[in-house]
Amino acid sequence: MLICLPPSEGKTPAPDGASPVDLAGLTGAEPLTGQRLAVLDALAAASARPDATEVLGVGASLGAEVARNTELKAAPTAPAARVYTGVLYAAAGLADLPDAAARRAADDVRVFSGLWGAVSPADRIPAYRLSMGVDLPGVGKLATAWRPHLSAALDARAAGDVVVDCRSAAYLAAWKPATTGDAAADWVTVRVVRETDGKRAVVSHNAKHTRGVLTGHLLRRSGAAPTTAAELLDAARELDGEVIGTEVGTGLSYRMIEATLHDAATRRGPRTLEVVIA
Repeated sequence: MLICLPPSEGKTPAPDGASPVDLAGLTGAEPLTGQRLAVLDALAAASARPDATEVLGVGASLGAEVARNTELKAAPTAPAARVYTGVLYAAAGLADLPDAAARRAADDVRVFSGLWGAVSPADRIPAYRLSMGVDLPGVGKLATAWRPHLSAALDARAAGDVVVDCRSAAYLAAWKPATTGDAAADWVTVRVVRETDGKRAVVSHNAKHTRGVLTGHLLRRSGAAPTTAAELLDAARELDGEVIGTEVGTGLSYRMIEATLHDAATRRGPRTLEVVIA
């Protein structure tokens, strides 16, 4: 099993005094360190420009976070599971996993990043501000720039396994597992829909939360991790009938009522695990 997550927009800075980033110690160091350093240097330069917020595509209110990008090599670090925050990460509980589940997460979860390419939840990183959708001066469009490096880092890891893909489009563009040939993976994206009065519609906030719940369940459950789409479906169905969240504003709970697996639309595309909540 390889679970692919997007990063959170917001990131929690590590405590002062924590050690700085050790590029050689990050997961995937051999194929990724050179590109990580190139993006790190280009980001520092771009973040020092007068028009830095425009270059990085963020609002002026985030100027302090952008300025922090200029000192990332010396900034304190914390495990990525604690730096990344937000709906999905709170629901998954990556920062508070039991030991066995934390070891599984270190092996089986990769968080995709415009700065680091992809990291394990256990990797120590500083808080930063950079989206994969940025066209970074000196590097170019980040999804395109990362693609060959992430392929070198992840293709062999994904081959013959199930890839549980919870990423958004910008991060999906940086790496797609092969679905044919010797390096083929069983690639499955996760779609969440809400059923109301017999009608189903795609949701946003609830989708992030539900993907987080599914991630946490896959890491904490006993037994072997899924290695095929069929085994993933069986694992997801263990949540049938479970209360998995509450509505923001109303406090009303919702349950997972169904999980189904849909075939790929194209030969090279992913299958879809559709999770229905109500």
